[in-house]
Amino acid sequence: MSNQLKYSTSPYLLQHAENPVNWYMWSDEAFETAKKGNKPIFLSIGYSTCHWCHVMAHESFEDEKTAEILNKYFVSIKVDREERPDIDSVYMAVCQAFTGSGGWPTSIFMTWDKKPFFAGTYFPVRSRYGMPGFSDLLMTIAEQWEKNQDKLLKSADEIIAHLKNSNLNGKNNTSEYIVEDAVKHFKYIYDSIYGGFGREPKFPTPHNLLFLMMYSKISNDTLSMKMVEKTLIQMRKGGIFDHIGGGFSRYSTDKYFLAPHFEKMLYDNALLIMAYSSVYSMTKTPIYLETAEKTANYIIREMTSTDGGFYSAQDADSDGVEGKFYTFTLDEILNVLGESGQRFAEVFDITANGNFEGVNIPNLLKSNDIDTDFSEEFQKLYEYRKNRTNLHLDDKILLSWNSMMIAAMSTLYRISKNEKYLKTARNAQQFLEQNLCDSMQLYTSFRDGKRSDKAFLDDYAYYVSALIELYNSTLDRDYLNKAELFCSEAVKRFTAENGGFFLCQSDNSELFMNPKEVYDGAIPSGNSVMAYNFVRLYQLTEDDKYRGLAEKQIAFLSEQAADYPAGHSLFLLAKLLYENPPEHVTIVFKNKNDLSEIRTKLPLLANISVVNESEKYPLLNKKTTYYVCRGHMCLPPVNEYIAE
Repeated sequence: MSNQLKYSTSPYLLQHAENPVNWYMWSDEAFETAKKGNKPIFLSIGYSTCHWCHVMAHESFEDEKTAEILNKYFVSIKVDREERPDIDSVYMAVCQAFTGSGGWPTSIFMTWDKKPFFAGTYFPVRSRYGMPGFSDLLMTIAEQWEKNQDKLLKSADEIIAHLKNSNLNGKNNTSEYIVEDAVKHFKYIYDSIYGGFGREPKFPTPHNLLFLMMYSKISNDTLSMKMVEKTLIQMRKGGIFDHIGGGFSRYSTDKYFLAPHFEKMLYDNALLIMAYSSVYSMTKTPIYLETAEKTANYIIREMTSTDGGFYSAQDADSDGVEGKFYTFTLDEILNVLGESGQRFAEVFDITANGNFEGVNIPNLLKSNDIDTDFSEEFQKLYEYRKNRTNLHLDDKILLSWNSMMIAAMSTLYRISKNEKYLKTARNAQQFLEQNLCDSMQLYTSFRDGKRSDKAFLDDYAYYVSALIELYNSTLDRDYLNKAELFCSEAVKRFTAENGGFFLCQSDNSELFMNPKEVYDGAIPSGNSVMAYNFVRLYQLTEDDKYRGLAEKQIAFLSEQAADYPAGHSLFLLAKLLYENPPEHVTIVFKNKNDLSEIRTKLPLLANISVVNESEKYPLLNKKTTYYVCRGHMCLPPVNEYIAE
């Protein structure tokens, strides 16, 4: 038996194509069917590597009796949150309003005109964890729809009015100490023993670390940098890092960074490459560069298509067991590695009893030596686990996440001087340009030769940031020109009248509200990225147009962030960069063949312009000449760049 999802290209929707539930894709047909039949809609939002999505699917959506209830009393719709961030954002806000929290799978009950009247996340098949059983909940809602439909419709109107008011109302409070308040908060929740912030689960949130790095550099705050380094080292030593294959898992379920939620997301790894690269550029400590390179090499090896685009995620589950792919028994280690097995087990905390549910997650948390050479052992274990079981790959290519990885690979190239990473970044950008761009129109996702119908603020914002980083790595003006064009397009399409940017184009939103996301959660919001883009473009081009846009966006986000500054760290990083501009280097080349070698010698965040020889910028001694401005002072021209 199959349903309409078999016509989708989404890996998540295809996972449910053989369910006995009569699933619809988000479509006019689904809403018309509900209206004609006077049925409520059950909307389920998730993604293909979500563990609890798998659990609910197995318990409920694959169950014939549950499917019978859904098919009789409801019209059921499945949505991939990564393809439709607008639907995800709106109904996640609904879920949070109903329950005080959110997550996936997101379960929404609503009318055929998209008005929600009840929401939750995962529901167990039978009542437990203090939650109602899913079948019982379905029958209760079906009964209420039959007997008290007017009451449900009234509650739907009330929740919509509340959400619209929250989305559109501006805030008038702000603080001149917003940056310092965020730093104080991070210091307060910092775990000085195990690294990271707050209690478990601990998420990497690398943009928080990038903000603290920049604050430390500007203010000479050694504790901020200490917090960053402790956290990065602890994650590198922990089981959240895949010591055998490279790359990082989604988050740590414990305070030690030992046991992760094992799914690997493209965006986490992109942001972590940036964080490790940036701290290496400041400290020159080799382990940071090694970690960034191992993560990038994992992406190139396992998460890159033959055409150059980056895949979205790898699953946490294998054979229905979370983490099975990544864990080992002591006997397995000894059998695979032979003579070196015992030494490997001692270093990587592999025991007969196990360190995680009777098996072992390789880690270095109990080892004093983080710089261990087990390359041969890693290769043997890599091949062994690959043949032992497999991982589901979400091979959907998302423009915004690809843009993050392009920026990360580009950044890594500048500190590693390894052309492989720049080539990877350029190939991915070419893939996006060929498959997800049509003149100035961008598209969110691509899979199986087909692209999505829509694009959102995040697509434009992150793509602009990727083009800026490619310019910074190549000094190829074409990238900067494209960044300016797409930035202007984003302003034209998404600007909100009362400040900031909407997630959807105002003429292309089919929901009851158009979200204006400002919070930097697992990934920075499109509004924060736009602030960053405006600052970088102003400092690179010295065009006052971008200064005006930067100041306006910083003012808007300062109000939005006032209540909880630590939740807006990329915006705060943009604010720091605006108020403390990196040095500006204008280069007049004698021989432009020197360009790539020169770029890797300059600071990671330096704003660099390449100009032709002129009366304003003459060559000094008939050699390549650098005109360097630091702070509010410009230095005499020199033939050799000298770092601060």
